[in-house]
Parts: sequence; C-alpha cells; structure tokens
Amino acid sequence: MTQNSGQGHGPGQQYGGGWGGGPQWGYPPPAAPQPGVIPLRPLELGEILGGAFATIRGHWKQLAGVMLAVLAIVLPVMGLAVGIAVASVFEHFEPVFDPPFGEDPASEDVVPLVVAAAVLFVVLLVVGVFGTAVLAALCPTVLKEAVTGRPTTFRTVWRASVRRAPAVAGATLLAGLIAGAPMIAALGVGIPVTIAAAVSADGDAPAAIVLIPLLILAALPVTVWLSTRFGLASAVVVLEGLGPVAALRRSTALVRGAWWRIFGITLLGGMIAGAIGWAMQLPFNLVGTFALVPAMTGLPEDGGPTAGLIAGLGFAFLLVMFGGATGQMFQIGFTQLVGSLLYVDQRIRREGLAEAILADLATGPAPAPGSAPAPGPAATAGPAASPESGEADGGR
Repeated sequence: MTQNSGQGHGPGQQYGGGWGGGPQWGYPPPAAPQPGVIPLRPLELGEILGGAFATIRGHWKQLAGVMLAVLAIVLPVMGLAVGIAVASVFEHFEPVFDPPFGEDPASEDVVPLVVAAAVLFVVLLVVGVFGTAVLAALCPTVLKEAVTGRPTTFRTVWRASVRRAPAVAGATLLAGLIAGAPMIAALGVGIPVTIAAAVSADGDAPAAIVLIPLLILAALPVTVWLSTRFGLASAVVVLEGLGPVAALRRSTALVRGAWWRIFGITLLGGMIAGAIGWAMQLPFNLVGTFALVPAMTGLPEDGGPTAGLIAGLGFAFLLVMFGGATGQMFQIGFTQLVGSLLYVDQRIRREGLAEAILADLATGPAPAPGSAPAPGPAATAGPAASPESGEADGGR
C-alpha cells in the first residue's frame, strides 16, 4: 500500500479524515491498513466490539485452551484445600453445630473451626486471584497478536499469561483497594453509627439505618470514577511490562480526557458479555432441570433418595457447573478484550501506535514466540517507538 507524507502523526495529535491525510477531490478516503482484527486508526464503538468478537472467533483455541487449563488447575486445588480443611476439623463439627441441649460449644471445638476457616479462606483467595489474573493477562496477550495479524500458539500464550499474572494480580488488587476505599469508608462510618443508634434509647435507629444507603450512594460515583481510571491497568501490565503502581499511573494518563467514552464502552461491553454469558448457561440449566424430572416422578412415597435421583442430581450439577464455567469464561474474556482494545485505541489516538505497528511489521517477520515483549508506551518517541519495545519503556 502506497502511503503519502501526510500519514505520520506525533504523540497527542488526532487523526484526520481517512488514513494518510484527507481524501482527494472525487475520491473516497483511503482505507486504513488492517493487518489483524481492527483497522489501524481511531476506532469506533462497533469496531471495538467487533474486534473483540473477531479475536474470540480467530483465536478461540488459544483462549479456550488457557481458560480450561486454568480451571483444570484451580478447581482441583480448591477442592483439595476444602477437603483437607474439612478432614482436619471434622470431629469438631458435631460439638459446635449440634451441642447438647442447653450447653454452649466448648472453645476447644470452636477455635479449630475458626482457624481452619480463616486458613481456607486465604488459600481459596490466593488461588482464585491467581486464576483470575492469568485469565486477565491472557486476553491482552492474544489481542497483541490478533491486532498485528501474527499467528500464536497455546504454549506462547500460556507462558506469557502466567509470567505476567502476578503483576496483573497486584494491579487488580491495588486498583480494587483504591477504588473501593470510598465504599469502605462509607460502611466504616455508617455501620457504627447505626449500631450505636440501635442500642441507644433515644429512638433514632430508623433514621440511622437510612444513613448507610445515603453514604453508599455518595461514595458510589467516586468508586466508579476511580475504577474507570484504572480500567486499562491489566492491558498496560501485559502489553508494556510495567509493574502494578506504574500501570495504574499509566492507565490514568491514557483515560484522562476520555473518561466518559471509556466508561460507556466498558459498561456496554460488560452488559453484552453478561447477556451472552447468561444465554450460554441457559441451555445447560434447562437440560439439567429436565434431567431431574424422570427421577423425581419415580420417587417413592417415603421420600427416600433413589439411585436414579442421585444420578440425576449429579448429572444436573455437572451440567450447571459446565454451563456456568462456560458463560463465566466468555464474560471474562470478552470484557477483558474490550478493555484491551480501548487501550490500543487510546494509544492510536494519542501516541501514533498505528504507525509504530506498521513500521514493526515492515521490518521483517515476527520474532520468535515468547521472545519479544508487547507494545510499550510511546510517551517520548511517538510514532517512531517500536511496538515491541515494552520492556525498555517499562523501565522508565
């Protein structure tokens, strides 16, 4: 494709009509280059959503493979942790939950249960956060190759996702703590006031109960504002190789001036993902429910469980679990892809990422799988910065 001299755009410059300058008289504007799932120009809403669907359609094997691998690791580990916790304190369940009439559970039975529950909660939280972080790192990793049109493999995607998962988890937790601080403060003020009013004798308890919803409503806009400002952090961590704190700062800089657009597209993408995810779960839920009908019709009068009922319950449970996992994986993948495409769009609009990608593609074949970092910030270099210079930029 022949490109004229009007193509270049420095950092902070906006693109004009068409790619490579304005259209000539009597001719339509030249189409933007599109080596992958999106045209390399500022994106419209439909192109962002379409790019997310195109990435899923073209790279579903890598996405589904990594997601299933994560489930295959996370779910057994969680089940093993629950089994170990229950087995270690099993003899304390009956004294605590079914003590002799008129007696309170002994402390030597309550304390082991509390300790086991606390340890189990921490283990499940760590495993769950790691699994979610791998999935959050997966989508930007796949999208990088989908935008450039380069092929990728399961092994490359898996290694890159696991390698960046700790930093993604750190950025996600840090963003959640900062964005959730207003809500925590609202509850921290409202709950003690409500409790104090309830135990007092002045009759102000009903008025104090209204305080909590009012404080939550006041804190919610701040939480949403902060969440949107940090919404591109996962893509920054993966595609620029930055740490959690630097990723939050970088996300804030990219969102600045486009908050409403990013908030609206993110909200719409989440709604679409939720609707499609629910539609994916519905057939499994219906089949699982209907599978119980024959077993329930043959239930004896005494109401005791039969082998058919137990088998039907197991089959229904597996169907519901599979449908739920499938819908949840689609929701996570689609929303993460939309967020990553918003990141790419902001960099195209402000930092000349389109020219950087085209220059990188023109230099030669793709680098060896897993050997090159992802697109890095172009704060100083602008269009001249290579999209494969993320690690060097990440150290700035």
